[in-house]
Amino acid sequence: MSFKCQIPGCGKGPKSGFSYSHSNRATKRIFRPNLQRQKVVIEGRTMTVYVCTDCIKSGRALRPTR
Repeated sequence: MSFKCQIPGCGKGPKSGFSYSHSNRATKRIFRPNLQRQKVVIEGRTMTVYVCTDCIKSGRALRPTR
């Protein structure tokens, strides 16, 4: 599984950067998106996918109706 948001048009994934200590020494690190497993409707089909919290809050990840 790639660590990406699976909502079409989003695709938010990991980014690389630096972690800075108190002495300002930089070490490489990875910033990972906050992904949640949810049942969503994509192109008329209900699927369980990994969705970032930005898509959940903005309404791009539509939950299936009961």
